[in-house]
Amino acid sequence: MRVDPSRPKPDWSALETAFEHNAPETHSYLDLDTGQVVTIVDSRPEDEDKRRAIRVQAGRYVHLDPASSREQYRWMERFVASVEDPALRERLILAIDGKGAFRRFKDVLLSYPVERDRWFSYRANLLHIYINSWLRTKDIALGENPPWGSPDQPPEPDIPLEKPVGRRGEGPTETLRSKAKDLVEQLPALELPSAIAYLRFLHERMPSVHD
Repeated sequence: MRVDPSRPKPDWSALETAFEHNAPETHSYLDLDTGQVVTIVDSRPEDEDKRRAIRVQAGRYVHLDPASSREQYRWMERFVASVEDPALRERLILAIDGKGAFRRFKDVLLSYPVERDRWFSYRANLLHIYINSWLRTKDIALGENPPWGSPDQPPEPDIPLEKPVGRRGEGPTETLRSKAKDLVEQLPALELPSAIAYLRFLHERMPSVHD
């Protein structure tokens, strides 16, 4: 990343938002003349003037490449690997297994405000590293260095989180479901109504953790 004092100072807050938001129908551009971020949503007809300006002055605008869902999933894995509480770490491993991982991950952390705050700082750090790397790759001259400086990588390696695998090769969530099914099948028939009532109670009590 190059710094040129004659260039405008970027809107760093808007840049953070653009790099974090990776919705398929949303596209963000850095206006090199003003330092502002221009965002276009495919479903918004009112953005047509912005589209036209970007087409006509292509050299003025640089398309921003947000952190992919896969990249941000790896950030969650790295954070889970850093959690010291074994019980919370196990819950988070289960939360990020399968469809709906991001929502379940956030739901679990709602009950752990200290770790939730740590996650926000952890994610922001990795997002800033990502933005700095992107700017260096594009060799864009900016009016100033980013306010977050040059953050260090967290100690956890950027590798897939090791998760328990069941005897049939399934993930941790399916392993637990298999165990629960086995236990239910072993219950005497007279105990099944109580088991079903308790499972229904859990289902109604925690609706947000289900896909």
